[in-house]
Amino acid sequence: MVKARVKNAPSRKAAAAPVRERILEVAERLFAEHGMSGVGLRAISADAKVNLASIAYHFGSKDGLLEALFAQRAAPIAEERLRLLAACYEKTKRPKLEEILDAFLRPALVLGVEPRFGGPAFVKLRARLATEPEALSRKILAKAFDLSSRKFIDAIAAALPDLPRAEVEWRFHFMLGAMFYTMADSGRIQALTKGRIDPGDVRRALRHMIPYLAAGFRSAPVT
Repeated sequence: MVKARVKNAPSRKAAAAPVRERILEVAERLFAEHGMSGVGLRAISADAKVNLASIAYHFGSKDGLLEALFAQRAAPIAEERLRLLAACYEKTKRPKLEEILDAFLRPALVLGVEPRFGGPAFVKLRARLATEPEALSRKILAKAFDLSSRKFIDAIAAALPDLPRAEVEWRFHFMLGAMFYTMADSGRIQALTKGRIDPGDVRRALRHMIPYLAAGFRSAPVT
């Protein structure tokens, strides 16, 4: 009789999975809405309907929770960027600058809103995290995206051989700023334009962003 109960009981890992995923889902939403510093573990545990011990068991701390969230969500975005970049080079040995920029921005802006890439909550969380000064935020973003970002800097530099490397790096920095501000969707431009311009329409935003950024990358070097 005892053996039958053990056989039919779910494994400890299977039983824990829904709790772990629920914690991640709630933390993602609350961090996106209020930032890291604005959300405590008690708020997450209450919203996820779990006790604090469950969060400690699965993640150890709020920092561990955020690291786990990024490990799950960021990897597919970085992988998709590299896949799109490789596809650019399969077509030609020297892709156009616009194609490279599209390969970098599309996974974050357009594909990022799809559930498999985290959805709108993770898009806003990434934008928030990019502007937070904490060392943990920088560490997490670096671990998630540095490798792929360096490959894109190399690709942009190859597409613009007459532009000094330092200029490429500065302009990549400005591209990140434009990307994160669009992802944050603060509502500022909607207010200024009475709703005519909506960064929430990510596909339309991308169509406008790429020629703008390409022109900036191609502008004359600073003397």
